[in-house]
Amino acid sequence: MTTRRSHLDATAIGLLLTCCFVWGFQQVLIKLTLPHIAPVFQAALRMVGAALCLLLWCRWRGIVLWQRDGSLWSGLLAGGLFALEFASIYLGLLDTSASRLTIFLYTAPFWVAVCVPLRVRSERLGPWQWVGLCLAFGSVGLALQEGWHGHGDYPLQWRGDLLGVLAGALWGLTTLTLRTTRVGQVGAEKMLIYQLGCGAVVLPLISLALGEPWNWSAPSLAWVSVAIQCTLGAFVTILIWMWLIAHYPATQVTSFSFLSPMFTLLIAVLWLGEAWTWSLAVAMVGVAVGIVMVNRPAAAPDQTH
Repeated sequence: MTTRRSHLDATAIGLLLTCCFVWGFQQVLIKLTLPHIAPVFQAALRMVGAALCLLLWCRWRGIVLWQRDGSLWSGLLAGGLFALEFASIYLGLLDTSASRLTIFLYTAPFWVAVCVPLRVRSERLGPWQWVGLCLAFGSVGLALQEGWHGHGDYPLQWRGDLLGVLAGALWGLTTLTLRTTRVGQVGAEKMLIYQLGCGAVVLPLISLALGEPWNWSAPSLAWVSVAIQCTLGAFVTILIWMWLIAHYPATQVTSFSFLSPMFTLLIAVLWLGEAWTWSLAVAMVGVAVGIVMVNRPAAAPDQTH
């Protein structure tokens, strides 16, 4: 039986910081690897490697993945959205900076908050949640407006920014599918194998359709980057996150996810030399604060009368 703690202890905080750092760092790794391995092909390698790691894990733990439970079609839908999300992320990083794309990617909770009430009437937004929604939306608009003019390194920055927004929306729709369909009632490992498995099948096909070169002679550092993305970014940290959700308060755990864009911004500025602008910083803070407000539980109705 799983024992749940009532608050985050030092172990949980350390693991959460590690996960958020890895997720923030992987955007920089993708960016560094793009000159050597084409974007969607790189994403495909990540999915194939992570799926193999998950299958080995399930075999070692004796976890059964293939029983009939009515989740096939909703699982394939979640997996297809997941694959398109990562295609958008990797392609977007060709035309915009890692720090900018991460801001747009982490608008996913914004899309969840907008869409869930359409499916679940009990989760309608309250007044403060609408304020947060407007704040997050306005912050995204501020960042998009800055990117529309482009600059020397990224003449088509607007295209990369819009792909980042699309990736965030697809992430939100994936979450919505997991929350409101049959696939959300299966084990975490099976949910993950639907996503990784679909990515491993769909992304190579997209790469071929785009005519990307499959460069198997990339330098060793590029392959180290892909290995880190497969093992740490898409497998180990996901398992740690699932364990934390099972053992600690979910709201306290998920609130740490907003550190990932902060780590990306810090690493991208210090390592990649990406531009720091005040409008970018304001947009990041505005999106984070707005999403926190949107995801606060609405006040319960007064029952005293």
